Amino acid sequence: MKDLSLNNKEEIKNFLEQDPYLHIYSLGDLDDFFWPFTIWYGYRTNNKLKAVILIYKGPDLPTVCALSRDYDVMAGLLSSVTHILLDRFFLHLSPNLENILNKTFHLESGSEHYKMALTDNDFPVVPDTSNVIRLTHDDLPDLEKLYKESYPDNWFDPRMLETNQFFGIKKEDRIVSAAGVHVFSRLYKVAAPGNIVTHHNYRGKGYGTQVTAALCKSLLKFDVRIGLNVQSVNIPAIKSYTKLGFEVIAPYSEFVAQRR
Repeated sequence: MKDLSLNNKEEIKNFLEQDPYLHIYSLGDLDDFFWPFTIWYGYRTNNKLKAVILIYKGPDLPTVCALSRDYDVMAGLLSSVTHILLDRFFLHLSPNLENILNKTFHLESGSEHYKMALTDNDFPVVPDTSNVIRLTHDDLPDLEKLYKESYPDNWFDPRMLETNQFFGIKKEDRIVSAAGVHVFSRLYKVAAPGNIVTHHNYRGKGYGTQVTAALCKSLLKFDVRIGLNVQSVNIPAIKSYTKLGFEVIAPYSEFVAQRR
């Protein structure tokens, strides 16, 4: 096996499409909207791509995605690119691969997550979404206030409002619940709901399920595959997503990696 830099979108896409719900984010990042912010590495055997690592150079801490169901091949790729990874980055890592990086990086704030996917386009239950509105760029100040107050650790890229795929519920002239996307690509037919939060004073009313349902119904009109990330300990969110038809398709962990 040989480590290499990748720049052929079609080759990367063909590999990621073999397990699209595991690689929802990476498929979306092939889109021209995200592509300039990406770096890709991969392994080939017998001239066939076997594993891919994505580095997304976002506005804050870069994110490295090393996701695979084949431990050995991803372990080999990680070992080969360790010396060229950044000194500090956010990390999405498939299970048991921490030992490959521990000698070189200190892995901070590890938390277990699930990849969940909406594999059936028909909702088992259709929540009432009559109070949900589509958000626009004019709602940005109010939306940022909601995230600051009730979801301060959330990663929100204001550019994503341009997708027209953000929804919210307003009470007393302010947004109290919202759902949007981290990734949306009509070309690669993928979407990743994210930025989902309800103000702490309005929780327990089903608002999160309602805004997420409105978002998913909008996304499904574009015939995209829908997947998201959720902490394994976030039982209320998992129950909400399950009610809408999402199912767990893979575990993974998130870390902040700091070179030793």
